[in-house]
This record gives sequence, structure tokens and C-alpha cells, in this order.
Amino acid sequence: MPPSVGVVLPTHNRPELLRRALESVLAQEYEGELRAVVVFDRAEPDASLAGDRVEVIANTREPGLAGARNSGILALDTDLVAFCDDDDRWLPGKLAAQAKALEGEPDAVLCSAGILIDFDGRELPRLAGTGSVTYDALIRDRMMSVHSSTYVARREPLIEIGMVDETIPGSQGEDWDLALRAARRHPVVNVDEPYVRVLWGLSSYYAQAWETKVAALEWFLEHYPEIGAEPGAAGRVYGQLAFGCATVGRRRDALRWSARALRANPAERRVPFALAVASGVVSGKRVLLALHTRGRGI
Repeated sequence: MPPSVGVVLPTHNRPELLRRALESVLAQEYEGELRAVVVFDRAEPDASLAGDRVEVIANTREPGLAGARNSGILALDTDLVAFCDDDDRWLPGKLAAQAKALEGEPDAVLCSAGILIDFDGRELPRLAGTGSVTYDALIRDRMMSVHSSTYVARREPLIEIGMVDETIPGSQGEDWDLALRAARRHPVVNVDEPYVRVLWGLSSYYAQAWETKVAALEWFLEHYPEIGAEPGAAGRVYGQLAFGCATVGRRRDALRWSARALRANPAERRVPFALAVASGVVSGKRVLLALHTRGRGI
């Protein structure tokens, strides 16, 4: 019998998107038990969503995405736990393909998959280019396709490594941190096909929260010193910090992080964007819009 799967869908005041995400999960053709738990974070749970395969609960842990995910994990007793954000959609075949991939790697904690970015009606696939994602690879490259809405994990090992870290500012990058900790134990299994449609846009909760993004990036530098020791990784994160500081008007900090980024990697491509925003030539929002149109982030 295939392993049982419980899917955690955290949500906050996006009812239409949530229903679409939930429908995509329940529509999966999977021979094993499949159920979902919808976790309302800082919002009144919608009991109308509950059913034979759907449980509706409130986040009882730290307010925010990480706490909501953990509330869902602890509410389940399934063999596997999967995530789907309330603005994303699973595509047909996702769950069966990932469960099969995990079966072939009995020591793995986590499985990811490719994504299909949906931005303003355009579809842009993003793949990792590999069936196995190591810890070192995740330090070097954030890997956009190693995305929370693709995650399927073995529940017990997931709990053993600490679930989702609730101390990260604003839960920013919590999926990267989880993948890093899982990969420390065993490389992340990756099904390199676009199995999740990820909605992008400047209306996203996190799109403009740059003060929080800056704090989270500093958290990662503190908790993963390997980032600062790897030139490409350091340049990337320092460049993101420079852009974030520039976007919120912290010009001096933007210049400082830009200088650090260039020392780490003279070819770091985020620095010109950060300097342009810091000088007032263009707004951070306009830069992000141009990048998102091409399926890229900062």
C-alpha cells in the first residue's frame, strides 16, 4: 500500500485562491490515503471547507507561515507530509511521482519538484536540472524550483530535524532553511518536472516586505556561515541585502552591502540594480516588476 499523505495548506485571508489550491490537491490521482489540513493563520477558520478528506484548524503556534505549517504537521499522523501554499496549485501527477521518487531513496527526508511560474498570464518553467540536491548545492544556489509548494517529506524525520523554524524573521526563506537542514541528513530528492504552478506578483504578501527580508537574510548569514565562505553565495546574499536596503531607503547600508557583494564576487549582477535604486534612478518595485516579467527574482 502506498504511504499515506497529509497536505498542509496555510492561509491568511485569501479564500478564492485557497479553494483553488485545495481543489488541486484533492484532484491528485493517488492510490494511497490522501487528506489535507487547512491552517488559518491570524484569521477565523472557514468550517465550510471541512469534509471527509479535509480538516480545518487554526494556527496554534507562532503567528506566521512557519507556525502555521508546524500546526498542520502536528495535526497529521500520515507517513508523508506535503505543503501547498494557498496561492499555488498542484498539477496532475505530482504526488504520485514524488512518492515514487521518495520510495527509491529510503534515507531521504525531503522531495522537491520543478515549478511553473505564473506571472501576469505568462508561464515560465523553472527546473533544478538534477534529480538530487545536496547541501552544498543549496548553499551555492537558492534554487528557485526547490520551493515549499513542491515539498513532500517523511513526517517522522521531518519532526526529528525540527520541522519549520519559527524564529526566522517573517518566516522569510523558511523553505530554504528546511531544505538545507534536510539536505544535511540526505540530499533532497528532486523530480525535475514542473508539477506546481506558482503564482507570482507584486501583490504577494512578501513582495514588498523588504525590511523583513533584510532581517531574514541576516539571520541566514548568522546561522549558515558557509554562505559567507562561498564567493557566489556570499555575492548573491550580500547583493540581495544591498537591494533590500536600497528599496527601504537605507542608502548607506545599501552601499556597504554592495561593496561586500563585489568583493565576494566582482560579477555579482544584483549590485547594479541595488545601486540604481539607492541613487533614485529607479524604484525597487519597478526593478522587481521587470525581473518577474522574465521569471526572475532579485
